[in-house]
Amino acid sequence: MATAGPGVVEDPYHLTPEGVKEPPEGWIGSLRYFGPGLILSASIVGSGELIATTTLGAQAGFAILWIVIFSTLVKVAVQIELARWTISTGQPALTGYNKVPPRFGPIGWVNVLWVVMALSKVLQIGGIVGGVAVAFSVLIPIGGDPLGFRSILVWTVLVAAGSIALLYSNRYGLIERGAVLLVGVFTFVTIAIAFGLPFTLFGYGVGDLASGLSFQIPAGALGAAIAMFGITGVGADEITFYTYWCVEKGYARWVGPNDGSEEWARRARGWVSVMYKDAFLSWVVYTFGTLAFFIMGAAVLNPQNLVPEGNEMITTLSRMYTDTLGEWASVGFLIGAIAVLGSTLWAAIPSWSRMFTNLLATVGLLDWQDTTSRLRCIRAFTVILPTVWGAAYLFIQAPVIMVQIGGVMTGVFLLAVVVCVWYLRRTEIDPRLYGGTPFNALLVLSSLAIALLGVYSILSVFNLLPSA
Repeated sequence: MATAGPGVVEDPYHLTPEGVKEPPEGWIGSLRYFGPGLILSASIVGSGELIATTTLGAQAGFAILWIVIFSTLVKVAVQIELARWTISTGQPALTGYNKVPPRFGPIGWVNVLWVVMALSKVLQIGGIVGGVAVAFSVLIPIGGDPLGFRSILVWTVLVAAGSIALLYSNRYGLIERGAVLLVGVFTFVTIAIAFGLPFTLFGYGVGDLASGLSFQIPAGALGAAIAMFGITGVGADEITFYTYWCVEKGYARWVGPNDGSEEWARRARGWVSVMYKDAFLSWVVYTFGTLAFFIMGAAVLNPQNLVPEGNEMITTLSRMYTDTLGEWASVGFLIGAIAVLGSTLWAAIPSWSRMFTNLLATVGLLDWQDTTSRLRCIRAFTVILPTVWGAAYLFIQAPVIMVQIGGVMTGVFLLAVVVCVWYLRRTEIDPRLYGGTPFNALLVLSSLAIALLGVYSILSVFNLLPSA
C-alpha cells in the first residue's frame, strides 16, 4: 500500500475520484508502470520451464517443440481480457468467478473448481519447495548424504521459513523487485546456453527444429505434454493472480470509478493499453525461457536417455550444464536452479495468499474492502501455505510427478476461466473498452483452443479416449 499523506493509506482496491491518474503514452512513457507482468514471468519461469518443459524435452526430444510454442501463445488473449475486466471494475478474479452461475449457496461453481485446482497445487508448489531444498542440499549438504532425508528435511524447513520471513510484509514493491532479480540472470544464461549448444557436442540444427513443428505427439509423451500445456506459458492460476497485481500496481485505481463519462473511458483505454504492453513484455520473457529449457532437455538429456525423476531431478537437470560446460558449471547451475525455482515460490506465496483471502471474502467470511482485515488474512496465509507445501513435499518427495499433477489440473481449470472471461465480458465490461477486431479474433481462437485442449485433458485423465 502506498501512503498518500500522514495517516492516509491508498488502498488500490478502493476506487476513488481522488486516485485517478492520466495514462502515459507510448512504450517509453509506459515503462515505469510495468510490473504485474514481471511478477507473472517470475512465477512462470520456474516449475513449468525448469521441471515440466525440460522433462518433456528429455522424454520426447524435439518432436513436440510445437506444443511448447503453442502453449505460450494460446492463453495470452484470455489473460488480457480478464485483466481488462479487472482494470475497469477494480475487482480481482475470484470475485468475478463467483458471479458466474450456477451457484451453490454463497459460492459459485467456478470457485468450487478453483478450490480443487488449489488442492492439486499443494502438490505442484510442494514440488517447487522440494526442488529448492534439494538444490540447497546438493550445494551445502547437512549430515553427509545431500539426498538423504536429514539434509533435505533441514533445507525444506529453512526454505519455507525463509520464504515466510522475506514475504511476510507483502509489500508490492518488494515482491516486484525480487521477482525481477530472481528471474533475470538465470533466464539470460539459460537462453545463451541453449542457443550456444550447436557449437558443443550436443549441437542441434535446423532439421531438429523443423522436426518439432510436425504437429505430432510421440507415444509415451502424451501425459507430459498435457501437463506442460497446463503449466507452461501463462496457466489458469497465473491468469487469475495477474488480476491482483494489476490492481496493486495501481491500474484500476488510476482509472477510477466508472461514472459513465467519456473521460473515464479514455483513461480506462489508456491504462488497458499499458497493461497490453506489460503482458507482451512478460510473454517475450517466458516464451524465450520456455523454448530454451525445452531445447536444452531435447538436445542434452534426450540423447543420453536421462529423464529427471524423484530427488535426483536436480542432479539430472544439472547435466544440461555440466555436459556442455564441464563439471565447474554444477555450482552455477545449483545457484541458478535456486533462483529460478525460488522465483516461482517468491511469486506464488503472495499470489496464492491473496487468492485464498479473496475466496474467503466471496463466501462472506471476510470483508474484502476492509484493508486491515484483508492484509491480516493475507499474512496468515503467507505463513500457512509454505508450511503446507513443504510438508507435502517431505511426505511425497517426487518433485516432477507433483509438478505434473498440478499442471494437468491447471489445464482443466483453464476451461472454467474461458467461460468466466466471456461471461464477464458480456455482462460487466463497458463495450467502449473492447479490443479491436484482430484482438477479438485472437480471443476467439484462444478460447476455442483452450476448450479443445481442456476437454482432451479431461478425457485423457479419465481414460475416455478411444484406443488407437
